[in-house]
Amino acid sequence: MAFGTKKSEPRSVNDAARPAVPVAPRAALGAFGNSGPRPAGGFGHSTKPTSGTVVAIPAAAHPQRSPAQAKASPTTLVTNTTVMSANYFEWKKRVSDQLFGNLDMMQRLGALESAQAAEEIQDAARQIMAELEIAISKVEQDQMLRDLVDDILGFGPLQPLLDRQDIADIMVNRPDQVYIEVGGQMELVPNCRFIDEAHVFNIAQRLVGQSGRSVDEANPICEARLADGSRLSVVVPPITKYTTITIRKFRAERLTLNDLIKFGTISPNAAELLKIIGRCRLNVIVSGGTGSGKTTLLNCLSAFIDDKERILTVEDTAELQLQQPHVVPMEARPPSIEGVGEINIEKLVKTTLRMRPTRVLIGEVRGEEMFFLLQAMSSGHPGSMGTLHANDPKGALTRMESFVVMGRPNLNKSDVRKMIHESVDVIVQVNRLPDGSRRITHITELTGMEGDVISTQDLLVYKVEGEDERRRIVGHHEFQGVVKPKIYEKAAFYGEGERLMKILSSAA
Repeated sequence: MAFGTKKSEPRSVNDAARPAVPVAPRAALGAFGNSGPRPAGGFGHSTKPTSGTVVAIPAAAHPQRSPAQAKASPTTLVTNTTVMSANYFEWKKRVSDQLFGNLDMMQRLGALESAQAAEEIQDAARQIMAELEIAISKVEQDQMLRDLVDDILGFGPLQPLLDRQDIADIMVNRPDQVYIEVGGQMELVPNCRFIDEAHVFNIAQRLVGQSGRSVDEANPICEARLADGSRLSVVVPPITKYTTITIRKFRAERLTLNDLIKFGTISPNAAELLKIIGRCRLNVIVSGGTGSGKTTLLNCLSAFIDDKERILTVEDTAELQLQQPHVVPMEARPPSIEGVGEINIEKLVKTTLRMRPTRVLIGEVRGEEMFFLLQAMSSGHPGSMGTLHANDPKGALTRMESFVVMGRPNLNKSDVRKMIHESVDVIVQVNRLPDGSRRITHITELTGMEGDVISTQDLLVYKVEGEDERRRIVGHHEFQGVVKPKIYEKAAFYGEGERLMKILSSAA
């Protein structure tokens, strides 16, 4: 799906005379935890989070948009190439300011159902348009009414993007520049723009407010999770020139290996190899770059864990969706505004080892917690898994070594490498290719030590053949003809040895 690349020209708005007002904390609303209406004053000023009156808001913000429309029918301003009139955003700002100045209406919205609240906002907006004698087309008027409802009850220009199920990432670089990722491709969204920088900042505050956090000049970087599980990153000036918002959307529907086969991420026979790896309690590191699908793959592997096992998961942001009955999820906690109360991944992984886990799964290993994951793998918790950032299996080994040394500088490299070799059975490499597609490029086992170097052998490799007429990558998965892999013994112990050898001797 293409959205074009036309970019709106930035527009400056002079709001120096507008007084700052407190930002009311926003109550949860709708699928994304949309919050209550903003206070009077519009978006033309930058505000810091302060205490304010909490206004309760209805439970759903968009009665006019059906699920089908949200999923697959990009017909609104933010997802089409309609060029709005030059005065559209200026008119919208004037109507918006008057709406937010209507304190009586803003208070009434808290007692209304979502459909009633949207209707009252639109009625008030129509009256203001008439009073201002706004001369715009019917299409623009309808769009403006939707925009204003989103600004008050939702997340402004981002709301239609959040409602759509086909979008993986949303990236706001500046008020007039919003990108999305759809089908592995990043595209500029025509006509999706904020009124000004203060509008972006206010929406950013609203988003981070869902997790009880705030962002301002004193705390200009905020990592948080939206109510639906989507990952949120906000960076504000002076760190950046403009307020930037990045949202990695949470996929409510849990993907399976069959889905990955349909996507071409893995071949059917290679998927059977992954099933054996999951069932036979092999210790696994899933390696890949940002946005390559590491967590998705870890979710898929977890589907083959026995229901009788006790699984402890540790994540920075909860994304894993294990279906087994005996699961204890743990999530790291950032420090408070005062800088206290942090619970990091390392501490959680250490804690899991005292909680009698059968397996430990770490959403993403970033540092010293690698030492404790390796301990779990080698000391009675086989089948433990984790993900990390690396471009290939050799790079994953280097990263593991660096992470251990980071927390245990007294250990020499030879001992660290021996620990890795004795703990990790398999590295599954997943990469995002230049065309945006995701492929499992290697399934690699650790076979031993040659001096102080860890030796490996590839069981499966993805071979790139070239590009098709649409510049999409063409390739195939290929087993490497390993006669007897090191993982055979564990597979045989779990009754999967014969099937493993049959798969490895087949065409991928």
